[in-house]
Amino acid sequence: MEPWAIVLIVVAVIVIGALIALYFVGRKLQKRQEDSEAQMQSAAQSVSILVIDKKRMKLKEANLPKIVLDQTPKYLRGSKVPIVKAKIGPKVMNLVCDAKIYDLIPVKKEIKAVVSGIYIMDVKGLRGNLEQKKVKKSLMNRVTGIFKKSDK
Repeated sequence: MEPWAIVLIVVAVIVIGALIALYFVGRKLQKRQEDSEAQMQSAAQSVSILVIDKKRMKLKEANLPKIVLDQTPKYLRGSKVPIVKAKIGPKVMNLVCDAKIYDLIPVKKEIKAVVSGIYIMDVKGLRGNLEQKKVKKSLMNRVTGIFKKSDK
């Protein structure tokens, strides 16, 4: 057998082993995420909040409770997260927002939010629907759109 064939077989076995390991690790992480999502859904409550400000800030600079920073892994403490400064009743609090709904939250308006602890999971307009911002078309979408129109 040629030496390059042996090297190729060894590399193929290592790659297949790595893919199998990633598959099982991914399944385990997905199951853990589903469990935490279910716990958050069970603890969620609907509240009316007045949004004062919203920013993407580093976790360290967001003035969140100390326990939140202690439970966050060290490598994620410097990452930017969507933070919403809101007035809930008489209290002004910093809340962490879900990245999917961050763009929906209007500033200086009152909204109804589904909150679990300090995490905003969903928002609804208090007096009507929330406006969705128009998504800018990327250059690739515009170019392919031009070609689709010219084909007709």
